Amino acid sequence: MRITELKKEEYKPFYQTYIDILGDVELFDLMRKQLENFPQFLESLPDEKLNYAYAEGKWTIAEALIHVLDTERVFQYRALRFMRADKTPLPGFDQDLFVPNSNAERRTKESIIEEYKAVRRSTIALYSNMNVQTLHNMGVASDSPMSVAALGFIICGHQKHHRNVIRERYL
Repeated sequence: MRITELKKEEYKPFYQTYIDILGDVELFDLMRKQLENFPQFLESLPDEKLNYAYAEGKWTIAEALIHVLDTERVFQYRALRFMRADKTPLPGFDQDLFVPNSNAERRTKESIIEEYKAVRRSTIALYSNMNVQTLHNMGVASDSPMSVAALGFIICGHQKHHRNVIRERYL
């Protein structure tokens, strides 16, 4: 599915930034491409910068990366529920609670890379085994309608957003 096939009603406006950052892409190609290039980006990060925050009260690079992983897992779970036609509204999650409880300061770059690969492979496996119709399944998360396709694109856009932030503000 191409991002141009996504309708505005399939996600709340809050996520527009993550959709817009992607350009005209195909979902499965993008997921696979990110699986190749994001670990390369992580490898390029200086080890001494992993626990660096560019300002008081900002996350460290490690915390931002664990946040990317946590968010992908949460959105992956939402996609699974919506794929299975579960109409139970799902709550949001508090990233400001997750991050301080992530033990990011103890993580090595290698452990984050390995976890990223496992999480993304799991996302790809989940999305690869559905039909096109399922991508349009809708559910409610954080009090907002969301489609399975929108969740996939948002996962990718969210990752790209944080990659850009790390490049611009931390390095």
